[in-house]
Order: sequence, then structure tokens, then C-alpha cells
Amino acid sequence: MSMRAMMGATLAAAVVSGCSPQPAPKAAEVKDKIYAVTPNAITVKAGILRGAMTEMQIVERVEDGSGRVATPARLTGKLVLTNVSADQTVRVLGGKVIYIDAQGKPIPLEDNRTAPTLRVSSSYGSQERLDPGQDSAQPVEAEFPVDALKAKRLKEIRLEVQYIPSFYRQETMNFGVSVAQ
Repeated sequence: MSMRAMMGATLAAAVVSGCSPQPAPKAAEVKDKIYAVTPNAITVKAGILRGAMTEMQIVERVEDGSGRVATPARLTGKLVLTNVSADQTVRVLGGKVIYIDAQGKPIPLEDNRTAPTLRVSSSYGSQERLDPGQDSAQPVEAEFPVDALKAKRLKEIRLEVQYIPSFYRQETMNFGVSVAQ
């Protein structure tokens, strides 16, 4: 038997005997661990803006079985900003979320996480404008500090909104005209 024939027979025997690649080990299942925020909806007024934060909860993604955190905790919810002024337009620029502990001090995020900010613009370069009585709704998803998950550690969530007010005026222009016959 030639060398070539022997290699072919060996290869065929290996395939028949099951030298196929073993299936990859099953990846651990990741599940959402949800922490309730009490109350989960609240409305506050600051200046000429009223803010309503609803559907608030903290979501952390954890591997089932091992308990390893796959995705760190995040605050989720829905924010509705309303211009309650009778005569001012508001251009909302953005904001930031700050977590306050029981002593009134900010709870810092871990070193490898970015500070939670709020983007109100609907597209690149545009500014959200709210005329008197108008509102704007948007989902909120912000990094949440692990230390704030401890019992009785978090006292409040502060949302610092940056906006520029400008007077809203409506003027009437009268054009005197006549119709020729």
C-alpha cells in the first residue's frame, strides 16, 4: 500500500471514528436583576420647568449560577419636561444625573464608568425647544453607582437640567390695503 493510500485510510478512519470538533461549551445565561425605586414616579418643579420621572428602576445584568455581573447597574425610566411658563420659550441643552446619599453627598461612580449625562437633543446639532405649555418626553438610561445599591444608602436622585429661557412674544402686524375696482 502506498503512503498516499495509507494517509487516506487513516483520515477516513478518523472521520468515521468521530474525530470531529466538540461543540463549544454552553455560555452562561445572563438575566436582568431589577431593583425597585420607591417611588417609581415623581414630579417636581424647578423654575419654569416641570419634570416628571416615571417607570424608574435599576437594572443589572447577572450571569445565572455564578452571580458574576455582566453589565453594571443602570437607572432606567422616562423623563417628561414641561415648560410651565406663560411667556418664555426654553431651549433645553442637556443635563446630568447625580446620586445623593443619606448625608447629602454625591455617590461617585466606579473609576471605569462615565458620569451619567442627559441628552435632550433629538438629533445631532439640534436643540430641543419648548414653547409655553409644551412638553418633551424621552427615555432615560444612566450609569448607576454600585455603592448606591446598598440598603438605605441612596437618598435622592438629582437631575441638573441646563436650559436657556427667552421671552416668547406674539406680535400683530397690520397692513392697510384697499382693493381697486
